[in-house]
Amino acid sequence: MKNLFSPFVTKGLSLKNRVVLPPMCNFAIDKNDGIPTDWHFVHYVSRAIGGVGLIIVEMTNIHPDGRITDKCMGLWDDAQIAPLKRIVDECHKYGAKVGIQIGHAGRKAQNAKDLVAPSPIPFNTDFKTPRALTAAEIKDTVLQFQKACERAVAAGVDTIELHAAHGYLIHQFHSPLTNMRDDEYGKDLTLFGKEVITAIKQVIPPEMPLITRISAMEYVEKGYTIDYAIDIARAYTEAGTDILHITSGGEGAIGSDGRPGIHAAYQLPLARKIKESLGIPVIAVGRLNEPNLANAIIGNEEADLVAVGRAILRNPNWVLEAAHTLGHEIDIPGRLDTGFRINR
Repeated sequence: MKNLFSPFVTKGLSLKNRVVLPPMCNFAIDKNDGIPTDWHFVHYVSRAIGGVGLIIVEMTNIHPDGRITDKCMGLWDDAQIAPLKRIVDECHKYGAKVGIQIGHAGRKAQNAKDLVAPSPIPFNTDFKTPRALTAAEIKDTVLQFQKACERAVAAGVDTIELHAAHGYLIHQFHSPLTNMRDDEYGKDLTLFGKEVITAIKQVIPPEMPLITRISAMEYVEKGYTIDYAIDIARAYTEAGTDILHITSGGEGAIGSDGRPGIHAAYQLPLARKIKESLGIPVIAVGRLNEPNLANAIIGNEEADLVAVGRAILRNPNWVLEAAHTLGHEIDIPGRLDTGFRINR
């Protein structure tokens, strides 16, 4: 029977366990240049030492005006490749595989000089109103996604995750709440996302799986539900997505107080339904912090991988602790094994 420490293989990606560190922004860039610092190096390498199977580096942006804040990472320039590669190479030494989330914040870019979106609808009353991208600018943005992914491949990543969730640019295109266009990108709300996926698949190795993260539910009035999300997921899968990372929330709306739940595994039913509907590997996320819960999700085949965020922020050795709790023998690097030999 599969468990949290069963290997996972898809295409050319082979993971030693089913634990994923999901992308979580550190907002730790020093010089407004998008280049990761020693903080990022220590943060990610410590999680590799702590046993994480797949580390997905935080949302890394395709354009300076596509960042959530000026403290976010970027891959719009070749100078950003080597510092990322330093992190990837060191994580590989400890058996972790490394992905990176590539995205654009769209109307949620807090410090953008030129704030853009599919349509001129602000995120909320505290944000500026974005201008609508022209069709030509959309094509150029697709190329920016493609170039960023080329740089990620040059940095040695094992997989790429496309951010199409949490109210960022691709989500803004496929949501009926934020895409009011009357051109081809308004007639087919998944067109932009599909074009980005197609462009990425042209520049990543054929054996490298592409992950797409989508919000499977919008917690606002007239927001889309899981049935619409399945249609989005199907469109992106047919375009070339190999793994779906299922999340929810973050879409934003003026005058709305909608929000996701906070109980354990609150998003798991969304991941399970998409897995059942499409038969594609899925990553589940959302307060899956207890080892027995995470293990049961894999054992019950409700998801293929489990993303553990806050708990691994608190404890870089969460995976080692989980193996100890569940009674699994795993390799523990360096002198860390001393802390687990309680009877000697």
